Amino acid sequence: QVQLVESGGGLVQPEGSLRLSCVASGFIFSMSTMGWYRQAPGKQREFVASIFKGDFTNYADSVKGRFTISRDNAKNMVYLQMNSLKPEDTAVYYCKKLSGAEYWGQGTQVTVSS
Repeated sequence: QVQLVESGGGLVQPEGSLRLSCVASGFIFSMSTMGWYRQAPGKQREFVASIFKGDFTNYADSVKGRFTISRDNAKNMVYLQMNSLKPEDTAVYYCKKLSGAEYWGQGTQVTVSS
C-alpha cells in the first residue's frame, strides 16, 4: 500500500532553516509528481511546492526564494529545504502524492518562534 512518512520538523527561530524529508513506498516514485502542503492552526491546508518527474518545480508565492523542493528517486525521497523561516510559516507540513491516486502523509510540525 502507499505510504508517505514525513520527518524533520521542529522548533526553529525566525530566519532559521529546516529540511523536511518524506520517504515514499508502494508506488513508482520516479514517475510521480510529489508536493508539500501545510496547514496552520485555524486555516485551510495550502499548497507549498511541487516537483514533477522531470524535476520541474512550482512554488507558492509566499515561499518563493526561501524554500526549495527536491527529490532523490534512488531513495524514494522528496525534500523541502526551508530557509529564512518566518513565524507565519508555522504549520503542520504534509507530503502528498499528486499524480494518479492522491495520498497524504501524516504531517510534521514546524514551529517558527523566538
